[in-house]
Amino acid sequence: MVLFTLSEKYNRNKQVLRSSRLLKRFLNTILLLAFAGLLIFSAVSVLPNIVSVSNTVGGKELPIYCVETEKPQISISFDAAWGNEDTQTILDILAKHNVKATFFMTGGWVESYPEDVKKIYEAGHDLGNHSENHKHMPQLSDEEKTQELMKVHNKVKELTGFDMFLFRPPYGDYDNQVVRNAKKNNYYPIQWDVDSLDWKDYGAEDIVKRVTEHKALGNGSIILCHNGAKYTKDALDTLITALQEKGYEFVPISQLIYRDNYHLNHEGRQIKDK
Repeated sequence: MVLFTLSEKYNRNKQVLRSSRLLKRFLNTILLLAFAGLLIFSAVSVLPNIVSVSNTVGGKELPIYCVETEKPQISISFDAAWGNEDTQTILDILAKHNVKATFFMTGGWVESYPEDVKKIYEAGHDLGNHSENHKHMPQLSDEEKTQELMKVHNKVKELTGFDMFLFRPPYGDYDNQVVRNAKKNNYYPIQWDVDSLDWKDYGAEDIVKRVTEHKALGNGSIILCHNGAKYTKDALDTLITALQEKGYEFVPISQLIYRDNYHLNHEGRQIKDK
């Protein structure tokens, strides 16, 4: 009788122990699933909400040319595809005026001047994607478009740890597929509404006059310049001063644009949804 009682007690304790172990495994599984879900949510939440918005206007996909805003804010951008002789001077002038800009860089430029990429980033300016090889994007297959974006993306990521999300098509050349591909790869396609034409080498005075008197210049404008153009550095100090005297505040494109809940009009002007 005693032996039977002891045996029954042993079996009952064994069963409780097994149940306890099963419960522990179950709880551990729940915790792991919850942690994995949290990681996934965190990863998704930091990505720009690009896919959820439409860039379609009248059946055509448009990049962002400018932004509708009541604030007197504008952005100045520099395409970096050749040369770095003037980059430090440009950075010094921007720092003098406490202006943050946006630099759209090709993969070749990033590879040739990695220290400049780091300087631009550490100075608080936007790093933007200008494709790997500066090709006409509409002429490429969808896979080639992605390669043009992601090769330079990965180079900049390796150098700075930063995931770029602003893309300017080389030559300003795009079609529906280029815009869709950019969005698919978590990029906002960016154009401009004020062109300095600095690459034509008309001189510093022409650059200043062309930008400050441009008919499209206004709140939310995006100005196009090139860091390698001959007279850009000579015009920049006067240009910034003139625009600030007009009451404009310079912000990088990443701060000018809306990240979600927007639409574009026929001008490519980004408008915040109510």
